[in-house]
Amino acid sequence: MKPRLVFVHGIGGPRDPAAELDAWLRALAEGARHAGHSHRVLDLVQGWAADARFAYYGDLFGPPQSQGGASETADEANAGTYADAVAELLRETIEERLADPTLQDEAALLRRARAQLAPEGVPQGPGSGARQLLTATNTLLALPGLRTFGRWASAGLMVGQLRQVDRYLRRGEPDEKGSALDVRVRRRVEQALDPAGATLVVAHSLGTVVTLETLHAYPGEVPLLVTLGSPIGLRTAVRARMLPQPVAVPRPVGRWLNFWDRDDLIVGAPRLERVVRPSVHSVLPVSRRVDSDGAWVHPAAKYLAQPAVAGPLVEAIETAAKP
Repeated sequence: MKPRLVFVHGIGGPRDPAAELDAWLRALAEGARHAGHSHRVLDLVQGWAADARFAYYGDLFGPPQSQGGASETADEANAGTYADAVAELLRETIEERLADPTLQDEAALLRRARAQLAPEGVPQGPGSGARQLLTATNTLLALPGLRTFGRWASAGLMVGQLRQVDRYLRRGEPDEKGSALDVRVRRRVEQALDPAGATLVVAHSLGTVVTLETLHAYPGEVPLLVTLGSPIGLRTAVRARMLPQPVAVPRPVGRWLNFWDRDDLIVGAPRLERVVRPSVHSVLPVSRRVDSDGAWVHPAAKYLAQPAVAGPLVEAIETAAKP
C-alpha cells in the first residue's frame, strides 16, 4: 500500500494546487536523483511511489472584510492594522541574521532596515508605524534576489504576504459559521492526511506552524515530518503565539527533520531542537543547514531539490511502503 505524502505550503498569493503539487514532486525527484535515488524519479513524478496531496489553504487569505483589514497588495493607507506584528517578525528575523559572524555584504542593509523599523526621535502619529514598516521593507527589497526572485514587486506586496503569519496567529476572522481563520486553515491540512495509514508530511514556511498545530490533534501516525524554511524559531512573533504552549513535538511524529538555508531571510532561529520541547516519545527536531544556489532560496522547490532533503524523504517513503 502506498503511503500518503502531504505537502503544506506557506505564505503567498493564490496558486493552482495541481500545478503546485506537480512542481513540488518534480523538485523532490530532482533532489532524489542527486541523492542517489535515480530509480525513484519516475515513481515520484508519476505518483507511483506515494499518494501525494497538496494541502491548499491560500484562498482563505482573501481580504478580511469583516475586520476592515487590508488585502495582500497592502499600502500605507491600510497597513496600520498589522504593522506592529509584521514589524516584530522582521525585527526578530533581522536580529537573528545579524548575529551570524560570517555575514558580510548585506549587513549594512539589514542594520539600516532595523533602524527604520524603530527610528529614534521620530514623532509617532497615525499611520507612522505603517510608513516605517514600508520604508524598512523597501530597504530589505534591495537585498540580492528578494525583489527579482522573491516575486515581491513592492514593499506593500511583501508586507501583505508576511501578514498572513499574523492573521493566522490572531485566531480571528470567523466565517459565517463562526470558525476562525486558523481553524479553517488547519481543517484543510487535516483533510489531506490519512489517519488510516502512514502519512509523511512536508511543510514550508507558515505551513510549518499550521502543520505543527494540526498534528497535535491528529489521531494517525506521521513517521516523518519535514519542515522547510520554518519561522517557528521566532520567539515573540511566532512561537509565543502558537498553540498549545509550550511548543512541543506532536505525539504522532516519529521523526522530525528541519532544514534551513543560511540565506533564507524568512527563517529566524533555525535550530528548532533548542526551542521546541520533545514529544512524549522523546522525539526532537533535527535541524540541518542546506546551501542553495541562487539569490532567493526560500521557495519550497529550492529546498526539495536539495539531496540532503530529498534523500531522507525518499527513504522514508520506501520504508513506509513496506508491508
